[in-house]
Amino acid sequence: MGGCRGLEGQRAAGSIDAISFKPSTVDTSAPPPAGSVPVLTSEQVRRLRAALLGRLVALCFGAGVDSTALLVALHEAGLRPHVITFADTGGEKPETLLHLDRVNALLRPWGWPLVQTCRKLTMASTGYADLYGNCWANETLPSLAFGLKSCSIKWKTDCQDQYLKGVTRGPAARPSHALWLEAQAKGERIVKLIGYDCGKADMRRSKVPREADADFDYLYPLQLIGWDRADCVRVIAQVLGAGMVPIKSACFYCPASKAWELWWLAAHHPDLLERALRLEYRALTGRHSRFDEVEFGATWEELVRTADRFPSTSTTVGLGRSFAWNQWARVNGVVDAQFQVRRDAQSRARFIAVAEAMRDGGGNALDARGRVIPIQVVAAPATGLQEQRLQAVDLFAD
Repeated sequence: MGGCRGLEGQRAAGSIDAISFKPSTVDTSAPPPAGSVPVLTSEQVRRLRAALLGRLVALCFGAGVDSTALLVALHEAGLRPHVITFADTGGEKPETLLHLDRVNALLRPWGWPLVQTCRKLTMASTGYADLYGNCWANETLPSLAFGLKSCSIKWKTDCQDQYLKGVTRGPAARPSHALWLEAQAKGERIVKLIGYDCGKADMRRSKVPREADADFDYLYPLQLIGWDRADCVRVIAQVLGAGMVPIKSACFYCPASKAWELWWLAAHHPDLLERALRLEYRALTGRHSRFDEVEFGATWEELVRTADRFPSTSTTVGLGRSFAWNQWARVNGVVDAQFQVRRDAQSRARFIAVAEAMRDGGGNALDARGRVIPIQVVAAPATGLQEQRLQAVDLFAD
């Protein structure tokens, strides 16, 4: 699939203002015209076009850094997907939903299809309409807390498949999409584009790539052109503007959240953190709790309120799997005695400072939740020689 070398191996050309650079206006049926500032080498363009020209293409848009960079890469290569879908579990943060609106505003002048939001539709009798409600009703945590992936399959993958293939009956009933009908009529397969980059985490996820199933082929274009997370951030900022760098797309109660992300959530969305804490409490003290009082010598609530940590165990003890978010919040002074997130200015400032100090700046931590992001600026000095330098862009500057 090509080497994962990143922007460092690309040839510098032209001049970029990383903050005010306008979105590209290249014809979507051909590569960018000569004289424009390239973010792709000719070899990268060749790889993308060789893989996708003539294919029926559905882009799975995650609304995060990688999938936004994927839009840019395809546009700069003169390629346009036939369908773009986004799966909304009902637990996305407000910043992600705002980014969706801004992306659609970008796609309109490109002449691209807009992002279609897909949701799992449930029977009215269930009493819930999203993943949080599903967990609440069943007094459990998202399956990822138990090392499983069914929450992603049920609430993300399936609804996007149904948008294309159609559903014959039930609350999600809908006709097949025209792209699916065309694929069936021609005997061709739709290729789904997934925004996995060349970072260690995404390379692990695609080590045994999902190349095809009964209905779709799969392709990871960012790995095809060798972009890692830092490359994606730089390209978004250079081509679309630093303000278009999104935060990581994930549910506010995602068990994969790191500690610094909990501090960030406490600072920016205390109401969402409180909802996550209530869900965890309900799951670990409810009728389906796997917590064994005998094994731990105390109830879950007693340990949350009095202990600094849980004993070492393979049992899931909370949204953090090996730790409970409620206990973390109490021990770190994030909540008061009633487990309400502290909202005074001093506490919020502390939450922000701790989050920034803990954020390592690499991998999924490289997004708009940090104060600054490194932007590669390509300059053309008077000598005519090209040079590259890094410029830190403050995402929160006036």
